[in-house]
Amino acid sequence: MNILMFPGQGSQKIGMGKDFNDNFSVARDIFKEVDDSLDFKLSDLIFTGDIKQLSLTFNTQPALMAVSIAILKVFEEKMGFKINKKFNFLCGHSLGELTALCAANVISLSDTAKLLRIRGEAMQDAVPEGKGSMAALISSDFSQLNNLLDTVKNFGVCEIANDNSTDQIVVSGDTNAVEELVKNSSKFSIKRSLLLNVSAPFHCSLMMPAQIKLQNALNEINFNKPDISIICNFTAKSENDPNMLKSNIINQVTNKVRWKETMQYVHDKGITKAYEFGSGKVLSGLFKRFSRDFVVNNIETIEDLYNIKDLN
Repeated sequence: MNILMFPGQGSQKIGMGKDFNDNFSVARDIFKEVDDSLDFKLSDLIFTGDIKQLSLTFNTQPALMAVSIAILKVFEEKMGFKINKKFNFLCGHSLGELTALCAANVISLSDTAKLLRIRGEAMQDAVPEGKGSMAALISSDFSQLNNLLDTVKNFGVCEIANDNSTDQIVVSGDTNAVEELVKNSSKFSIKRSLLLNVSAPFHCSLMMPAQIKLQNALNEINFNKPDISIICNFTAKSENDPNMLKSNIINQVTNKVRWKETMQYVHDKGITKAYEFGSGKVLSGLFKRFSRDFVVNNIETIEDLYNIKDLN
């Protein structure tokens, strides 16, 4: 049994997907459609642009999606089958869940690109620049994390944003609260903590203005039944109902990404092979560390594609 997953923010790099664009017309068609949908040459920024501009969240989000979908389409063309013939589940980390919705034909490529641009702009605008932060916490013991979070409540919002694995949790919120948490984390069994270079405090209650804007945009878009079940960040469970998929992608904005629970759910379902399509190997690494039962493959380059041998 197989699962296909799509990366989230932080995996972007200049030149990602360019080899697919240069060698496969089906990939070029994807990048062109995204460019046309946004009325902006996002592909130029992806292939030869400036990393600071690419890392602006309203560019990053549709860019990572475009690369993943381009790779997926080349994969289908070269393998000679649609992904619903070989994969049992789809999932994605944060924006990657919208990529999964596109891959499963719940929403069109054009609508996905527009929604991710709206989502990115709304997230960036939700909190004034410099007022929000995120931090990664590394530890083998998070039993005192709730106590640590309680100690910074007077400094502002600070909440779990990404429950990524047994040894990595990301927090998000007001800069003063997050910085105070990092300063005191070692007193609460946190081995290492570091502030992240992000443009906004994602996946916390400060993102409510962004969630409302995304919900308003989604009200205009019809969701189809997915070709493959999608494991949602908000519930860490698979979903096929279009209304629930829409509700979950909205609630995801202000709630934590339950990635550790997603991996446990996949493991419990008897999935043995995990594939990551897109830039970077973050999700592949998390799956590998979670369980040796998983055979993990990442397709980021054409070479990676040709190294795939067995999908059964």
